[in-house]
Order: sequence, then structure tokens, then C-alpha cells
Amino acid sequence: MTTTIWTSIDSPIGPLRVTASDAGLTGVYMEQHRHGPVGIDASWRRDDAWFAETRRQLDAYFEGRLHEFDLPLAPVGTPFQLTVWQALRTIPYGHVRSYAMIATQIGRPTASRAVGMANGRNPLSIIVPCHRVIGSSGALTGYGGGLDRKRALLDLEAANVGASPAPTVMA
Repeated sequence: MTTTIWTSIDSPIGPLRVTASDAGLTGVYMEQHRHGPVGIDASWRRDDAWFAETRRQLDAYFEGRLHEFDLPLAPVGTPFQLTVWQALRTIPYGHVRSYAMIATQIGRPTASRAVGMANGRNPLSIIVPCHRVIGSSGALTGYGGGLDRKRALLDLEAANVGASPAPTVMA
């Protein structure tokens, strides 16, 4: 049985609960995160020191100094979800893509809705940048941490690449 370790990390968008297994990070959850853990399981073990590098990289991201995370990841999901989450990691900092674009990228061009469902269940928010996925119309759509946080993350990235804070869909 794998032990879940966890910590809490303060951020400009509120506290983040971060979880991991021996294999790597398994979750980054915001307060009232849709599809996140409701509380801290009694079997989990708090280990703030284990997350020192995660904390350092998240701090650098929120300061605009880090554009790509380099952390061991171990998300748990279906094969389809894992494929979508891997595709999310290819979206460059400061850019966005639509659900349809991700569906096409993974070779499932008619699976936009399924991509949306997988995107919404991404357990590694921020690090696996599900906030960079928007509707085909350019509209901000659902986000597990809430649309205000999604907008804040997109604005942060846009400010650090000199882009317009309004999302622009990459071709």
C-alpha cells in the first residue's frame, strides 16, 4: 500500500494542498477544488520537507520566474485521462488551446467533451496547466479551482510573456 504524503503551500490564489506518493506528485488542489479531496485522510502523513522543491518551483511560478515545472509527477487516472494530461503539459506558458485542439492533438478529434471531462479531473492543477484550456469561442470555461483563479493564472502568465491578458487560442 502506498502512503500519501501531503503539505499545504500558501499561494497568491489561496492555500494549495499538495499530495504525493513515493513515485511523485499526485495532486495540487485549491480550496473548494471540484473533484479534489474533501479533507485529509487519517492515513496521510504530513511531510513539509518532502515538498521543498515543489514549494520552490511554485513560488518561482507565481513570481513569474518559472515557466515550466520540472517535478516528478505520478497522477492517477484512466489511460485516456493520462493522455489528455500529458497533452496539457505541451501548452506553452502564456498560451491557451481549446478542448477541440487538445482532442485533435491526441488523435481523437471528435472527443472534445471527453477532453473537457479529463481536463476537469486533472489532479495536478497549475503544474499540469489545465487552466490554459478554453472554449473554442475563446471564452473561459469551467475550472476546478473556479473561474476567478483560472483568470488570475492566465493573467499572471500573460503579464510575464508580454501578451495580452485576454486569451488567444493557439493554432
